[in-house]
Amino acid sequence: AIEWATRRLDLAILGLFVTPYVVGIYYVAQQVASLPQKLKTSFEPILGPVITRNVALRNHGAIARQVCQVGFWVVAAQLGIALVLGLPGAAIMGLVGPNFVGGTAALACLLAAEVLAAPAVVSEAALVYLARVRNLLLSLCMIAIQAALSFALIHVGDHMGLSDLALAALPALALAVSLALGSLAKSILLGRLLGARITIWRASLLVAGLATTLVGASFTMLPHSFEWVELVAGVPAMLIVYCLIVWLLAFGPEDRLLLRGTRRMKTANGVAMLGDPD
Repeated sequence: AIEWATRRLDLAILGLFVTPYVVGIYYVAQQVASLPQKLKTSFEPILGPVITRNVALRNHGAIARQVCQVGFWVVAAQLGIALVLGLPGAAIMGLVGPNFVGGTAALACLLAAEVLAAPAVVSEAALVYLARVRNLLLSLCMIAIQAALSFALIHVGDHMGLSDLALAALPALALAVSLALGSLAKSILLGRLLGARITIWRASLLVAGLATTLVGASFTMLPHSFEWVELVAGVPAMLIVYCLIVWLLAFGPEDRLLLRGTRRMKTANGVAMLGDPD
């Protein structure tokens, strides 16, 4: 319920300050940004059963390794999609209509929020079993920070005389900041409970992101009449560059074996076991 509320609170707060026209543009940006958010659900059937088994066995080291590995997969996938949707954001929003291009800044902040939320989502998969009350309190603090920061940023932006479309990006920025703080807090809490450091981000992801940004930026510099090239050629080019760098630099031997399918999941009582030495 809290996760659902974080993705609706920004829309509700924005509606108090701007016209329905701007809220509609923001809503479209939300729908585009929801794509990377759905990725985490594809990993839950893998991570959940493994964590429950290792919680029962009190194998905290295995839980930490699995959270870090699956968390990296989620972040890597979400970062790639966020870059592909965010860099040509104006062209993508323009597909809905020319009036929606003004929501590009909000789209960028919303996509960043989904990437920053990934460590919290993965950490929660273990915290709901190890520290469910503290996890709940952290989630409540996160949504409280989001609300307070949204009001504060909009008030400052309004005082500065920003347009309604510029104000629309501020609740999205508040969401990104609150989710980043929540991810940091939950990762630290889980690390202390497990006695291990939870490291989901890898430096190689930043290299892949930077290279993809350079490729995407080169396409966005084309004249407006060639905006279609951003989508037809730019998006595939960014995907190829990002996936290639992630595969060569970010993925370790275990990641490659698992994704190639040469390392099979072992099934015990109908439950898939990840990271089995066999």
